[in-house]
Amino acid sequence: MPPEAADFEDPRPVSGYDFRLLLRLLPYARPHRALLAGSVVLVLGITLLDLSLPLLMRHAIDRYIAPAGGGAPAPEPAAALQGLSLTAAGFALLVLLQFVFSFAQSVLMEATGQRIMHDLRLRLYAHTQELSLDFFARNPVGRIVTRLTGDIQNLYELFTSFLSFLAKDLILIAGIAAVLLALDTRLALVTFLVLPAVAVAAVHFSRRAREIFRALRIQAAEINTRFAETIGGIRVIQVHRGEARNAERFDRLNLENYRTGMEQIRLLAVFLPLIEVLALAAVALVIGYGGSRVHEGALSLGALVAFLSYIRMFFRPLRDLAEKYNVLQNALASVERIFLLFDTPPALRAPPPGAGPRLDRFEVLSFEEVGFAYVPGEPVLRGVSFTLRRGGTLAVVGPTGAGKSSLLQLIPRLYDPTSGRILLNGIDLRDWPKAAFRGRLALVLQDPTLFSGTLRENLFHGLPPPTPAEEARIVAAARLERLLERLPAGLDSPVGEAGGAVSAGERQLIAIARAFARNPEIILFDEATSAVDSETELAIQEALERLLEERTAILVAHRLSTVRAADEILVLHRGRVLEVGPHAALMAQRGFYFHLHQAQVQTGGDRGP
Repeated sequence: MPPEAADFEDPRPVSGYDFRLLLRLLPYARPHRALLAGSVVLVLGITLLDLSLPLLMRHAIDRYIAPAGGGAPAPEPAAALQGLSLTAAGFALLVLLQFVFSFAQSVLMEATGQRIMHDLRLRLYAHTQELSLDFFARNPVGRIVTRLTGDIQNLYELFTSFLSFLAKDLILIAGIAAVLLALDTRLALVTFLVLPAVAVAAVHFSRRAREIFRALRIQAAEINTRFAETIGGIRVIQVHRGEARNAERFDRLNLENYRTGMEQIRLLAVFLPLIEVLALAAVALVIGYGGSRVHEGALSLGALVAFLSYIRMFFRPLRDLAEKYNVLQNALASVERIFLLFDTPPALRAPPPGAGPRLDRFEVLSFEEVGFAYVPGEPVLRGVSFTLRRGGTLAVVGPTGAGKSSLLQLIPRLYDPTSGRILLNGIDLRDWPKAAFRGRLALVLQDPTLFSGTLRENLFHGLPPPTPAEEARIVAAARLERLLERLPAGLDSPVGEAGGAVSAGERQLIAIARAFARNPEIILFDEATSAVDSETELAIQEALERLLEERTAILVAHRLSTVRAADEILVLHRGRVLEVGPHAALMAQRGFYFHLHQAQVQTGGDRGP
């Protein structure tokens, strides 16, 4: 992987996150604001119920169990029992309401998180499909897949876990502080003496956690990348006995991830018990100082018990906030990486939807001094010029590395030229809406891509369901009869992942059939028949001849016997056009094409006459 491969991975400094990134999530949350508002209302209700329970305990103790002083007569035993029964019933009712509210709030937040995650994943998937091939060449598949899976899942936890608990915990902390100050200001202020220590611990924890979670997300992406590369190259790994070396490389990645994960665990193992110790210190202060105030008659026993309950409640949201901070840091790492992908613009310029010229009929395609380079400073094509008119056939030939396949990929704008222009009907290809011309052509590559699914799904991918007559016509035209006889379920047979259930020649026949199904005006064909037997090659040539009938075509030819019937032959060498003309004229010139042809005949690479 070249150094620039990580250009969208982690370009920002590890010292901190831009919390403004969270604001960019608002458009995804706005359609679900009714659910969020309902959740906030329920959180307020849950908080009020939490705050009411200790006050109810105080009422029961001071009124019926250990009546406070002040001249009020103690209730009769029967009245006290009745009062305690009513208080217990009220306590049970509050607990029941708390359960109902918590259940409803959890359902609302889960639904909100699922919907936001659904919308975000769809938009990220659509954006990824619009990125240039150059982007995919520079970034491993595993890294991109991590964005659509693990990173978005972290955002789900942000919405369902962090936001709901954050609102509840912050309101609860504020409410408890207010109630403590109302119960006994002096005791509350003594209790708050432990808060500076809590703040110092939280700041230290947050700084360290930020670095750890960023490292964990990067390492997760690298592990996914290694998995994807291993699965994709498993044949090469096994044949070349590279399992041990590959496992060693994965072990280093895995060990690094393990060590970072252990750092996270050690950090939590120190911080969470520290919060518990500080909570117990606050309880000790309440018992010591509060107990003396009870003896002095300045504080009732019920108020002291309520105070202790509130102290335990006060540190619970503090501990929760620390734990949820983990979720926030993890989510921020993912938000940053997701929007780095969103901020990667499609490299291909195109007019906005609905704008640009309208393509009624293809007439002429022209290359004007076209240059192209995958890597700046290393040109693959240099000053290529030619003109192809409607109904014509242009063959592109040359030795390996001449730039033939690169030229072919410029026409459907998989890449844009780095210099010069490509004109369609006299208009720069970059000024046409991509759908306008891509819908008029079919591309058959050396190694055709098949998708997991059935043969029928691959043939008619993205098209309306065909009629049985159309299916039969396409199968016959593409010479797929023998393949269908071999497959047990015919067109409904699965082709396996990446077409693993069919041979290389059969994959090319399927790609030709897929081109037939689209009935294109222009055919772009990158021939690759060196790895197939003579019978399959003959079937491919017959299917290709039928496909080219009454269509415009550009053929990249590796065997010169396939280009004799072309109207013109473009001879490339080291990215430059050396010769242009029909087969007979080029042979008569006895130039580069002639010597290339003779070399293939002598080595048996050209089986034609």
